[in-house]
Amino acid sequence: MTTSYPAPAKLNLFLHVVGKRNDGYHLLQTVFRFIDYSDQLGFDSAPTPEITLLDPIPGIPPESDLCVRAARLLQAEAGCRLGAKIRLKKNLPMGGGLGGGSSDAATTLIVLNRLWGLNFSREKLQGIALKLGADVPVFVFGENAFAEGIGEKLVPVSLDPAWYLVLIPPVRIPTAEVFAHAELTRNTIPIKISDFSIRQGHNDLEPVACRLYPVVAEYLVWLGERGRAVMTGSGSCVFAEFPNELDARRALGELPEGMRGFLARGLDHHPLKDM
Repeated sequence: MTTSYPAPAKLNLFLHVVGKRNDGYHLLQTVFRFIDYSDQLGFDSAPTPEITLLDPIPGIPPESDLCVRAARLLQAEAGCRLGAKIRLKKNLPMGGGLGGGSSDAATTLIVLNRLWGLNFSREKLQGIALKLGADVPVFVFGENAFAEGIGEKLVPVSLDPAWYLVLIPPVRIPTAEVFAHAELTRNTIPIKISDFSIRQGHNDLEPVACRLYPVVAEYLVWLGERGRAVMTGSGSCVFAEFPNELDARRALGELPEGMRGFLARGLDHHPLKDM
């Protein structure tokens, strides 16, 4: 039986856009937190270099899938002639700001690095991960982190135990659409890691996402009546933090019919941190 490996979701506890580089990438400050809600991946090594995704996501060509791209990039970086069959069970919503595709790619890099006997360091894998997307390195890094740059400059942070109610509005939000919007604020004053407070932070992308997709604002209003509601990433998912499972579960029990959501516990680190 093929071992199943988690690709956990992340939450951006806040997300500030502090500038923009000449190449068009935005400069950010954020805190990433892993939660115990995840996609699941399985891998079988193959003696020939083909990379096969056994359960393609409808509407996404396998060659565009981040798992396949991660495996092929790792092959190229290592000069590896082995291949793999990849099974992906998708639980995280696409276009939700939970980092699902990025997490899938990172788990692929971590597991195939061991399965193929490459023995690349975590730092080496983070460099490869950055070529796949700005959110991928933190999943390889393996720690809840204060992030700067485009999201790749990472410092581990210790976070209090917490539970989260995460709501899933019925829309997929393209990240590029939000970052390209003329009304996006790009001049939030940078903070120092020693000064950050989750409760004082905000998500600069939230107003734009709410303007483009009003249902996100509706979910934020409902959740905001039960806790401090924040959108994660470029959306569409929104969340509120609770100090314990009981309070979070009570809020989940009040969810109106037709509104989707789930409970998740905040993790101290990525489940594959020590792999």
